[in-house]
Amino acid sequence: MTTETQSIPNIEIDNKTLVGAVESIDLPVLGLTNINTRIDTGAQTSALHVDHIVVHEDKKHLSFEFHPDFHDIDKTIRCKAEIHARRWVKSSNGERERRYVIKTQAVMNAIEWDIELTLTDRSTMTHLMLLGREALAGQFVVDPGSDFVASTEVNTSK
Repeated sequence: MTTETQSIPNIEIDNKTLVGAVESIDLPVLGLTNINTRIDTGAQTSALHVDHIVVHEDKKHLSFEFHPDFHDIDKTIRCKAEIHARRWVKSSNGERERRYVIKTQAVMNAIEWDIELTLTDRSTMTHLMLLGREALAGQFVVDPGSDFVASTEVNTSK
């Protein structure tokens, strides 16, 4: 999958980058690009929509499938990652779910930082990825009335 990176100027407020309610984020270590991501200050953790999680024999790594296009479930990208933790997470519908947690690099425009992601089924949600408070803390300010303030919209995923 090729990516054209368009650099747009970052708007800063108190040395924090202004982001919208939706931004395009890459997860280069996982080989995932242009994920239209919901920025959610109401969520503590970040989440990635995945299917078919398989824990490897060493119990330290796992693999999973990511569907980059909601409308084409046959298109998948197989990813592998080290298991960072397994945690109970309360979802937006109030249910508790035990999720695997991985650490990976996130890239938005020219900004790179490490995040923790929980792996879950987000098929009933509008966006394949959610970026929560822990990933935003200390470096971003959110404009909930705007989308794609710090990145460029790409129509490959919703």
